[in-house]
Amino acid sequence: MESRLTRWLLGIWTFLVLLFLFVPVAIIVVYAFNSSNIQSWPIPGLSLKWFGSTWHNQEVRTALWLSIKAALLATTLSVLLGSAAALAVHRFRFFGRDAVSFIVVLPIALPGVITGIALNSFFGFWHFGLSYWTIVIGHTTFCIVIVYNNVIARLRRIPGSLRDASMDLGADGFATFRRITLPMLSTALLSGALLAFALSLDEVIVTTFTAGAQNTLPLWIFGAIRLGQRLPEVNVVVTVVMLATVIPVILAYRLMNQTAADSGK
Repeated sequence: MESRLTRWLLGIWTFLVLLFLFVPVAIIVVYAFNSSNIQSWPIPGLSLKWFGSTWHNQEVRTALWLSIKAALLATTLSVLLGSAAALAVHRFRFFGRDAVSFIVVLPIALPGVITGIALNSFFGFWHFGLSYWTIVIGHTTFCIVIVYNNVIARLRRIPGSLRDASMDLGADGFATFRRITLPMLSTALLSGALLAFALSLDEVIVTTFTAGAQNTLPLWIFGAIRLGQRLPEVNVVVTVVMLATVIPVILAYRLMNQTAADSGK
């Protein structure tokens, strides 16, 4: 049994780790409301002027819209391909089944720079010009994993007796999928889509190797920081991106918790 001292030490260590992770994030958010364009602490005052100037920056708006389009399409493809792979691996026994499962999960286990270099080499070998579509392909490769893991975990919790009962009552495979399997997978698909969208929206490493001349939001942030220009606008964009990624993650977390609570009843 853990002693009181051990619990206190673990609690203090956890608190310090959380401070290390989230204090820099909080500082960036505060700087987004800085009335001065000089990042100093404490800030001289609070203002919303940088939000207005950032919104009227055409380069930022173009990069934002491109990132959203790529994330939405990558999420859609990930849901379709990831759920199809999960259904195939769960329902059927075939040669190479374990290899398929391993290959689908592999991109999320590899460092992003390796995935990006591999994709860039693949596109270069086949003479594919880097464009919006190569960004979507790159994002889809690692977003599939999120959907696949969600769906395969849910499929393993669905009793096979429900499918057998549906088939015994005269329903064909499609009707069983539409009336039994799909409704029970709905929250897993939705939470997987939300997580995939959040992951795609702020992925910068893979985007760097697959974007070419396309200027997505992560690349714009990277370039602005590297050149040291328009740092107040960078803080605003980073704050908005964090909100756009945190909200889907929270929604997905609540969906998964709600589903777990309902299945435990």
